[in-house]
Amino acid sequence: MRRALGLDVKASDHTIAVLHSDESSEAPGLDRRELRQLDRIRLMGTTGTVLMAISALGIGAQPVHQNPTSGMRVLGIFARAHTGSLAMCMVGTVTVVLAWLLLGRFAIGGLGGSPLRRITRRQLDRTLLVWIIPLCVAPPMFSNDVYSYLAQSEITARGIDPYVEGPVAGLGIDNVLTNNVPNIWRETPAPYGPLFLWIGHGIAEITGDNILAGVWVHRLLALAGVALIVWALPRLSVRCGVAPVSALWLGVANPLVLFHLIGGVHNDALMLGLMLAGLELMLRAIHGVPGDGGPPPLDVRGWALLIGGAITVSLSSSVKITSIIVLGFAGMALARRWGPGIRPVIKAAAILGVVAALTTLVISTASGLGFGWLDTVSVANAVRSWMSLPTALGIITGFGGVLLGLGDHTTALLSITRPIAGVIAAYITVRMLVATWTGRIHPVGALGVSLGAIVLLFPVVQPWYLLWAIVPMAAWATKPVFRVPAIGISAVVSVILMPRGADLEVFQIVGSAVATVIVSVLFIVVTRNALPWRTQQGVSAPSQPAGAYGVTS
Repeated sequence: MRRALGLDVKASDHTIAVLHSDESSEAPGLDRRELRQLDRIRLMGTTGTVLMAISALGIGAQPVHQNPTSGMRVLGIFARAHTGSLAMCMVGTVTVVLAWLLLGRFAIGGLGGSPLRRITRRQLDRTLLVWIIPLCVAPPMFSNDVYSYLAQSEITARGIDPYVEGPVAGLGIDNVLTNNVPNIWRETPAPYGPLFLWIGHGIAEITGDNILAGVWVHRLLALAGVALIVWALPRLSVRCGVAPVSALWLGVANPLVLFHLIGGVHNDALMLGLMLAGLELMLRAIHGVPGDGGPPPLDVRGWALLIGGAITVSLSSSVKITSIIVLGFAGMALARRWGPGIRPVIKAAAILGVVAALTTLVISTASGLGFGWLDTVSVANAVRSWMSLPTALGIITGFGGVLLGLGDHTTALLSITRPIAGVIAAYITVRMLVATWTGRIHPVGALGVSLGAIVLLFPVVQPWYLLWAIVPMAAWATKPVFRVPAIGISAVVSVILMPRGADLEVFQIVGSAVATVIVSVLFIVVTRNALPWRTQQGVSAPSQPAGAYGVTS
């Protein structure tokens, strides 16, 4: 049992630790030629997001009612030219992904080392800002979830329990907000925590049934979440000996963040922002600020940081429950500081558990929503997601049974594969908690590994769920064994998803894809000498040797 939990494993035998090595953040700025290339990359990404924003007028997740471009002679043409709009969106999507990959030359250098010359934080922030702006003013893309947010918020504002009634029962089938909700979710209760619906209640009071205003306010909420990520992620990366611009490039400039958290207006942005901010506050109390000479005393300020961070994480879990596991890793780090033995673990768990319980009680009571959300968190399991490993395994096995004439037993197989996957994810999480407690892995890295297991083994996996693991791992994992899959998955998933909002035929998708490939190849050929498509001599230096848990920059 001790071996299974990792209590008897030597640090050198702990394979997860190979994901990390110290990454020096001290590197000179870009030279004149690289600055010109950076300007072109910035323009390239901005052009891509502008193309996506324009094409979203035709094939984005436009509302069924109150579509501001409906019937307009100029702007309305995009909705009538689906194939052209789709091709424009695909070209824009690929352009942004390629610009992000090129920007990585100046953020992480080669996949096996750090750049000799690195982009500055200010340059990266400016690049991220100009890429975000076009998507901020575009219609929602890649998802219709924001319309479910609006309907569930209106149900809450009317004093109806959103954890009992869906949009049809709560608002009526003819309500303008109900008609914009996808059919699969019109009769299902809300799966989100009380904090998010309490905020949504306030948004509904302000915007009423004005869909355009409601979408704008929810996007501002998503942007606030992204801003919290931008604040917390570089600070967490410094704790792990990772260059802040490297973490921001992979964790915030990532196309999945641009397309789904901002373009798709998902509340995962708020969850991640509060989660990382709370973790940083707690680690300030436990470990102190890197470079200050060691852990600070747990005085009034220290306890304020610890309790404030725990409250912030609890607020995050009141948006989506998944982030509550952060308290476990912070608790293990706190117990390690207090000394060996099981008593510090019990003490840390009791303190953080009480804070989480009281925060959740206050939010659930003050919002008037109660604890019904605990019964609806699994509502999304009705969807069969191809990105979920246990779901994909069950579907493939069930399809094999059909081919063999044994009948369709997919549902029965899913009832087997999903619980087994849940047990495996729980085991990996426990191992990472123990590794944090024994000091073999930094809590940020252990959290990222656990969330990665939870996401991949979750019954339902949406593209933006991948960010639950990628964002915290960006602050800790630096080796190619992590970065190559993370970069590859982010790029591929960002490119293959359709922008939604229109019924597209196969010939339209194929034609648009062919046009995108032709345009992309021609663009690369034309700019082969103007942009760093090929690895340039001296672009990166070897990484430093791997560091231990307590690494500082």
